[in-house]
Amino acid sequence: MAGLEKVVRLVVVVATAGRKELLGAFLMSLARQTRLPDEVILSAPNEDHIALPQELPFPVSCVFGALGSSAQRNLGLATALPKADIVTFFDDDYFPVRTYLAELELAFAHNASWAVVMGSAPFDGANSAGYTPAEAFQLLDTLDSTPADRPRQVEHAVGAYGCNMSVRAALVGGLRFDERLALYGWQEDIDFTSQLRASGPIIELGCLRGVHLGYKKGRVSGVKFGYAQMVNPAYLIRKGTMPVHFAFNLMIKNLAANVMRSIFPEPWIDRRGRLKGNIVGLYHIATGRIHPEQVAHL
Repeated sequence: MAGLEKVVRLVVVVATAGRKELLGAFLMSLARQTRLPDEVILSAPNEDHIALPQELPFPVSCVFGALGSSAQRNLGLATALPKADIVTFFDDDYFPVRTYLAELELAFAHNASWAVVMGSAPFDGANSAGYTPAEAFQLLDTLDSTPADRPRQVEHAVGAYGCNMSVRAALVGGLRFDERLALYGWQEDIDFTSQLRASGPIIELGCLRGVHLGYKKGRVSGVKFGYAQMVNPAYLIRKGTMPVHFAFNLMIKNLAANVMRSIFPEPWIDRRGRLKGNIVGLYHIATGRIHPEQVAHL
């Protein structure tokens, strides 16, 4: 492992906005890594969105630009590429197990053909009210003490999910996240990584685990998210980066969930807002207006 550390440069990129009270806890989760990142790049709209712990065992850089997941990731990616062999994208509410980066480094080093590697979230607060940072660290202790599943290769993966995904920097070239997928982005991760499949397989490793807090603060409105649930997949079908069956399944699944649960919605999800956004999005699709950037003007 010591030899690998001298060769492999691993840079973490985090797009963050409106959640600086969470950001410090996320950075402390990285400070627990047995293999520390060589650098962490925080991409935010401005410095008001950043709060750093006083001492961290790795360098942190901050870059500022336009608000939006795709735009912020692009700015962080452009900063990382000249100095990275591996670029890891973490959401600021994904806390990885201690060995995440060490296992990731070994995976890329021993599998030269792999283009993209992703992990999983055995505890996913996106499907509930979410976890607090304190709860997440307790769950991490549980994961750290539990043997991981054997690594597995997912040949049929359309793309990787952005809360925890890594790319081989040498393969990225001029590829960037699509900034027409505005604000929260939604499916910008699938769009980006699916285009790297031509360079190598997209791999899911069972040993790369973490806690996804499902932090609700800083998200876009229910109406805007619901609009993206319909329009973004339709746009990616037309673009050619998302298979029709995959996109339709996404759209139908989300529309059905919002219809069924809008009567008695979960307190942490604006189901009625999402349903309204779904309807507006479907209307725009039916009338030929497949413009995902329109979400910013709703």
